[in-house]
Amino acid sequence: MKPAAAIARFLERGLAAVCGLVLLAMLALVLVTVFQRYLLSSGFLGAEEASGWLLLLLVCLGYPLLAGENSALRVDFLASWTAFGHVRRVLAEVIVLAASLALVSGGWRAGLQLGGTSPLLGVDEWIRPAGLAASGALAIILRCLQLLHRGELRRLIISAALALLGWAGVTSGLTLAVTPPSLAALFLILAGIVVAAPLPHVFILAGFVAIAFGSPLTEPALAAQILSGAGRSLLLAIPFFLLAGALLVVSRMADGLVRFAAALVGGRRAGLGQTVLLTSLTFSGASGSSIANAAFSAKTFFRPMVEQGYRPERASAIIAATAVLDNIVPPSIAFFILAAATNLPVGPLLAGGLVAGVMLAVALAGAIHLSSKPQESTPNDERGSIWLLAARALPFFGLGLVVVTGIRFGIVSPTEAAALAAAYTLAAALVSKMGGRGMMSAFRQAGVETAGIILLIGAATPLAFLLATDGVAAAATGLVLALGENPFIVVATANLLLLAAGLVLDIGAAILLFGPILLPLAIAAGIDPVAFGVVLVVNLMIGGLTPPVGILVQVVGATTGHPAARIFAAMPLYLAALVGALLTMSVGIAAEAYFF
Repeated sequence: MKPAAAIARFLERGLAAVCGLVLLAMLALVLVTVFQRYLLSSGFLGAEEASGWLLLLLVCLGYPLLAGENSALRVDFLASWTAFGHVRRVLAEVIVLAASLALVSGGWRAGLQLGGTSPLLGVDEWIRPAGLAASGALAIILRCLQLLHRGELRRLIISAALALLGWAGVTSGLTLAVTPPSLAALFLILAGIVVAAPLPHVFILAGFVAIAFGSPLTEPALAAQILSGAGRSLLLAIPFFLLAGALLVVSRMADGLVRFAAALVGGRRAGLGQTVLLTSLTFSGASGSSIANAAFSAKTFFRPMVEQGYRPERASAIIAATAVLDNIVPPSIAFFILAAATNLPVGPLLAGGLVAGVMLAVALAGAIHLSSKPQESTPNDERGSIWLLAARALPFFGLGLVVVTGIRFGIVSPTEAAALAAAYTLAAALVSKMGGRGMMSAFRQAGVETAGIILLIGAATPLAFLLATDGVAAAATGLVLALGENPFIVVATANLLLLAAGLVLDIGAAILLFGPILLPLAIAAGIDPVAFGVVLVVNLMIGGLTPPVGILVQVVGATTGHPAARIFAAMPLYLAALVGALLTMSVGIAAEAYFF
């Protein structure tokens, strides 16, 4: 198995490195365009289209890496349940291989049927679906090599046989009229989550399997839908915000934020806990990723908090709870996903997220104070240099505000704002003498994460189409409105549904599933759609702290080595604070719709 291991390692490292280089090329292209537009009053006419092609290239290069064991785009709430563990792992492999087969066949057929060239670059359009097909083939090869390297030949044979059998059944032309295509797709998505398969693969296979239940999307149309969903210009901002966050973590530049936060609140009761909160609030201004902040804060604060007398489970719970803010305070990746799924304006969403983030931070500050003990106050050694620390931390504090202001008032586009944020962080990393290896690691990490998120959005596009054609969204609207058009009832129903979904669904998947369904209900009840979108994201972020999945708890537990079950047990007070803030927001938007 040594040759398999060597080839697999070469492919993994090579693909990750090329992902990083493509991301670097995207950043350079956007920055040059910004420079030309605002300083030279000129520009490259095909810059946005070229960036879109590079983004799709990044997705195709990153897809084969998404089935790896370290993929963050999977949820395993049955990890501690050993019964039928082998069966679950086999089924997860079946989903990975069958989804990749669907990309190969769908992309190949779409490439054969597609003609024409791109409007501005003159590149043949068939290259895009052909890239999907090549990516799927490479993913199959790499996954087979990985399983062979681990000595799991039996699992490989069984999984490959079942995947081929399923693919042949779908492509045979047999139609099963037992359920609408969208419901069949939803059932497969839930099954994929249960067996902890990677979410992009789950959504791809769900759209493919729906063909056997009468879906109007043929294989080529399915590939075209995925490309269309992944190629939206708004999504170009996501890789740059991920890059900014990765550079902050890898370079340790965020240490300045930690010191300034400690200078402000470190000498008070529960000062270290409040420092974690304030750092999360400010770190989100450049990260936009709650998972990134959870890992960063766990590495930075867990040991000092335990040394100061915090119980390990409570220290971990505070770290996980405060990490919620990063996907709410701008720039939030979640709001970009929501905007892509519902066509809501991203600027007002980010502005609303800033207000919601402050409300949640105040609620958490109260909960941390109430749960503290008198001895949990730490000497403040930084107060004498607070102004110097403030000066050093000011650029990081203002980064999120600048991004929101620039987008909200139309000074720059979301993509340009994200690129400027990444460029600023990159420049700061160079000034801090960050090594080339660490910088390349940040680019590779952001590149692979981008591929997973963008492909998840693209793979959910066929499901949104099926929900519309099957009338599921209309039926859901009728069901809720049957209770009355009272906005309080609509908001309460939506909150219960979203809190329940957050128990098991990844936030990106949940936004893509429920955003297009619930938003029309809110609009029909007279609720401001942007305000409802903010409440939706807050709802689902709270799900990152609740069992059985609780992805933020899982990340903190894995980083600190503390059992997730004990962290969940220490979470109720912080959850109550967050839910209380959520209810305040919900009553506010419902009251505005009802009375005004």
